[in-house]
Amino acid sequence: MPVPIPRQRAIPAVESGQAQAASPRGGSAEESTKDASPAGRTQDTAGNTTDKVENNTAHTNLTLLLIEDDPAGSPIVPDMLDQAGKPIRVRTARNLTEAGRLLTDDVHCILLDLALPAPGHSDSEDELAVLRHVLELAPRHAVLALTASGDAERGAEAVRVGAQDYLFRDELDGRLLSRAIRYAVERKRSESAERRLAEGRLRAQENRRLERGLLPTPLLEGSTLRFAARYRPGRSRALLGGDFYDVVRTPDGTVHAMIGDVCGHGPDEAALGVELRIAWRALTLAGLCGDQLLGTLQQVLEHERADDEIFATLCTVDIAPDGRRAGLCLAGHPSPLLARPGKPARLLPYDNNGPALGLLPGARWPRMQVELGAEWSLMLYTDGLIEGHIGQGRERLGQDGMTEMIRRQFAEGLRGEQLLRAAVNEVRDLNGGELTDDVAVLLLDRVP
Repeated sequence: MPVPIPRQRAIPAVESGQAQAASPRGGSAEESTKDASPAGRTQDTAGNTTDKVENNTAHTNLTLLLIEDDPAGSPIVPDMLDQAGKPIRVRTARNLTEAGRLLTDDVHCILLDLALPAPGHSDSEDELAVLRHVLELAPRHAVLALTASGDAERGAEAVRVGAQDYLFRDELDGRLLSRAIRYAVERKRSESAERRLAEGRLRAQENRRLERGLLPTPLLEGSTLRFAARYRPGRSRALLGGDFYDVVRTPDGTVHAMIGDVCGHGPDEAALGVELRIAWRALTLAGLCGDQLLGTLQQVLEHERADDEIFATLCTVDIAPDGRRAGLCLAGHPSPLLARPGKPARLLPYDNNGPALGLLPGARWPRMQVELGAEWSLMLYTDGLIEGHIGQGRERLGQDGMTEMIRRQFAEGLRGEQLLRAAVNEVRDLNGGELTDDVAVLLLDRVP
């Protein structure tokens, strides 16, 4: 993106010691500046007067910066009015050094004499060196190139390089120049808007690619289990939060599922969550599980975290190849919810819940054996799903409220993506708006 030019005090042309440009009444540039609408000026707390930046030229006087080595002898002093009938203010600079001093935020357009020499360049090196220098100096301003009559080729080349239009020096009059200035300003705004739109589209495409790369692709080839997931970061306009999840099937037919939550909501926490997910997948595919796997993940967390106070909760489930039982490990994380036909949904046991990763050196995480049955749905989730408020009060949904909600939705026949979508939407509605915490939910279903 262009580097913004630091705001400086607005300096009328007469303050620079240059020749005065005529005002619409035939007065000096100083008089023209004084006659400008007071809405275009403001005072700070110290009483210093500065020009107020306006985006809508229909409500403020246009200001032109003329860069020419002999402004006193220039014919560019006709009366000029903008579209609203207000006088166009003129500042003059004899060289690029003066132009840099006079180029403040309230300048809308630059009229540049292409015959002006550029610092450190000769005419033989680059005929448009001075224009390139001005475009680099003022990337956000409209620029009109001024050239000799009959030199249309040079003017066209100036437009190709970046000027909004070109004019012949000895064919100017007030009406022509006023129209050219208005046109150049609006064209520059249109170009800037199109560029921002294109940049926004490119960022959106990059964000979608980044999101697809950071969120996991389940490795369930050969498994009969069905998978669904929902992810909603708590940070505004964020791709990922500190929550993370993954599902893989190892060669022996065991399906391993994991969900976790790094404390905090910033980009560092999101990056750490991705690192932990990738480490979990690699360790799982290498054959580690249970206490050994969590202990190794804790080492990864301790080496990668930016602060010793950062920790992560985790829930891992390994489902046997026959799909009827599973091993469960909890590291400070909420227990999964199990739903089966004909039975109310319930939370799996969490009595042997171990500490969160990163809290206690040398901690242990017991692995519990759980019976699932022939047909079931197993939902893993982060605390963002249960910590939303209910209405305007301070009461939170909690695990009991979530369990009742899933029981009802399950009884209504909701399954898979439809169930997760309904659950997340209802939690958000109960909260009275978007949830502030990250939410991740994954669902595994076994249907014989």
